[in-house]
Amino acid sequence: MTLEVTEWLSDTEQALWRRLLAVQRRMREKLDRDLQEGHGLSFGDYDVLVHLAEAPGQSLRMSDLADRLLLSRSGLTRRVDGLVRHGLVARRACPADGRGLLAELTETGAEALQTAAPTHVAGVRRYLIDPIGAPEGLSEGLARIERALDRG
Repeated sequence: MTLEVTEWLSDTEQALWRRLLAVQRRMREKLDRDLQEGHGLSFGDYDVLVHLAEAPGQSLRMSDLADRLLLSRSGLTRRVDGLVRHGLVARRACPADGRGLLAELTETGAEALQTAAPTHVAGVRRYLIDPIGAPEGLSEGLARIERALDRG
């Protein structure tokens, strides 16, 4: 498959693209480090706990959770395996479908999330909200990007 490029990115556009990727990677690394040092949770583990906490019944089908986290099913299985070992998540059969599995937040997982959440929020504030000053402009820009992605 050959892609036709209608117009290459200018030096300024290329720099913006690369800066966006670098900022996203560095912010994730900082948030991960803060959670690891403070609570022994990775950013990815924290993300799983948040999605489960926000789900009805604090559980999701493994396939739905993988989709929400943009992970492969095998990648999610490995991540959930660790959370199960630490008692933060439990797996159980899906009552609506005997073949499916649910990931369910345990009481220990809910407590870990509640303890780690202030660290995460402080990091988001320190690395994103405070530096940009007026979040409305970035929020509007990101909404335009999401609409462009949806149009695909």
